[in-house]
Amino acid sequence: MLITIDVKDRRPIYEQIVERVERLIASGVLAAEEQLPSVRQMALELAINPNTIQKAYAILEMKGFIYTVKGRGSFVSGDLTAVEKKKLLWRGKFISLLKEGQELGISEEELLRVLRETVGGEKHD
Repeated sequence: MLITIDVKDRRPIYEQIVERVERLIASGVLAAEEQLPSVRQMALELAINPNTIQKAYAILEMKGFIYTVKGRGSFVSGDLTAVEKKKLLWRGKFISLLKEGQELGISEEELLRVLRETVGGEKHD
């Protein structure tokens, strides 16, 4: 699979895996109903703990990008259109940016101001 881990990235490894799998699905590199590597196989390929892969797969399943069939593995969801996939991917990025802003001490009021300015087409600082 086309996933690499960036050791310089400050995000947890499972978040990097989630983001990369989402991109592969949204871009069509991973097709609907395509089977993902097993947790064990991906852990070996990336040389990381299988629990990390399991956590990433659980998040991807919760977000609707994949589904799991007991005893068979995990598969790319076939019920999402390309637009829905892109919306899910955008939502994940948006939430990540909001969390980053909160960690930087940006207030809810400032976040809302930027959102209003952006959506309303007003100029912002």
